[in-house]
Amino acid sequence: MAEQEEDFSSLPLPDRFTHKNWKVRKQGYEDAAKTFETTPDESDPAFRPFLQDSGLWKGAVTDSNVAAQQDGINALCAFLKFGGQDACRRSRTVTIAPIVEKGLSSTRAATKQSALEALLLYIELDKPEPIIDDLLPSLGNKQPKIIAATLAALTAIVHAYGVKIIDPKPVLKALPKVFGHADKNVRAEAQNLAVELYRWLREAIKTLFWNELKPVQQQDLEKLFEAVKQEPPPKQERLLRSQQAVEAVSSTAQEDREAEAVAEDDQPGIVDAFDLAEPVDVLSKVPADFHEKMASTKWKDRKEALDAFFAAANTDRIKDGHFEDIVALLAKSMKDANIAVVTVAANCIECLAKGLRHGFAKYRGRTMPPIMERLKEKKQSVADALGAALDAVFASTGLSECLEDILEFLKHKNPQVKAEMLKFLIRCLKTTREAPSKTEVKLIAETANKLLTDSSEPTRAGGAEVLGTVMKIMGDRAMGPYLDGLDDIRKTKIKEYCDAAEVKAKDKPKPVAPPPKAAPPAQRKTITKKAAPSAKKPAPPPSIYAQEKQSPQSKPPASKLSAPRSLVPPSKP
Repeated sequence: MAEQEEDFSSLPLPDRFTHKNWKVRKQGYEDAAKTFETTPDESDPAFRPFLQDSGLWKGAVTDSNVAAQQDGINALCAFLKFGGQDACRRSRTVTIAPIVEKGLSSTRAATKQSALEALLLYIELDKPEPIIDDLLPSLGNKQPKIIAATLAALTAIVHAYGVKIIDPKPVLKALPKVFGHADKNVRAEAQNLAVELYRWLREAIKTLFWNELKPVQQQDLEKLFEAVKQEPPPKQERLLRSQQAVEAVSSTAQEDREAEAVAEDDQPGIVDAFDLAEPVDVLSKVPADFHEKMASTKWKDRKEALDAFFAAANTDRIKDGHFEDIVALLAKSMKDANIAVVTVAANCIECLAKGLRHGFAKYRGRTMPPIMERLKEKKQSVADALGAALDAVFASTGLSECLEDILEFLKHKNPQVKAEMLKFLIRCLKTTREAPSKTEVKLIAETANKLLTDSSEPTRAGGAEVLGTVMKIMGDRAMGPYLDGLDDIRKTKIKEYCDAAEVKAKDKPKPVAPPPKAAPPAQRKTITKKAAPSAKKPAPPPSIYAQEKQSPQSKPPASKLSAPRSLVPPSKP
């Protein structure tokens, strides 16, 4: 009886963690959690034994007794929460796999929840990549319950941190295999993970794994996605410690971050398919006879060559390379007599610009003017293809780079070119994320004002819409000088376009610095008429670094532009 009631609380915690009696281990886990919770900071000696021997945590997570195991995982959570980043980095290499195999798949709900919390803490304290890398191999486990538990954990992690913290690429690449698993629970959890990723990525999710699914699986997912489409964009629910530290600096950090997120993107959290796609080497797929066919006198040969290039370039992301020769041929095709060739060439330019993004900027000057010149084509399908190509080229550069060509072609004699250029300028103003400079606003406004008196009504309306869109970006005050002299009817029309416009750029004027205080006039008299008293030598001015620590009363009243203290007359008694 005496042996059964023996008190083991005097043993060091590491010894109790490895004791053969499960009750001793269980009590040791509980005491360890309490000890960690009462530590003053992360450098407390209580953490040292567990930092030096991280294998203690592997035993705690995989304890053979389910009751003790639950307390063991709770102790690990307390160790991470209060031990900080060092506790995370020292222990994660030996705990992640056991947590997945023994914790997430436990029959106890409380143990499962603690195991998931441990994974979330590991990510919160440092970075997610090591944790995701250790989780993904479990998707190939022989036991379906472990695969299902891993998928559920990945779903919870993405839900908590979002795809700006958790890179979705490795997860998406692993999805097709589990979708074909024989176990229905695994397939159900795979669907849950896909739906969660769709909340963040929307249609961009289809870039990596969609084509590897069977049509039936695609149809099932489409039905699940329909419900998500009506939901508002998701937001990160759990912050990393690094993000928490930033928030602690200011009580208004949360509002600032949300305001910046709205200004930066109308749909926060939505990821572009370009960011997920792997770059494709399009140059290696160009047919060997491409240049030969492009030089053919037969339009069918030229179109066939362009069709082949379009099939190779029609991808989400293109690997950068030397496209100079191909771009030159595409630009030359804008003058082709056959509109079918022009249309396909415009489609090819659009694909290249979208696939290369900023890598296409160096080709803007060679492609944009020929496309603009061809806008005289009246057939709508050709005009649409040319307009889409211009939009893609603009997206690869910016308003400042394109504005000179746009304004020049707005002077074109052909009314069709002028009308299409007006439409293009309006699209540019609505999609640009950088507000035009004052000089650019002046150029745009002067050009648009001239169009208000054009003989064509669509052109006059286009000029008013341009002014209204610029007003939406820059504000009424900035556009006031350019509207002086216009009649009330035109001003009303411009205001209507301003109210209806949806833009992504907003002018953010810099805060005006307060003017420096003028030096007291008496100081000038001091220099010429009255010498500074020599009875007492004034102390040298303090260092600029020390001034930050001075109280307001100790700061000299003179501004930075005032005379030195040695020239200021002493106050009269």
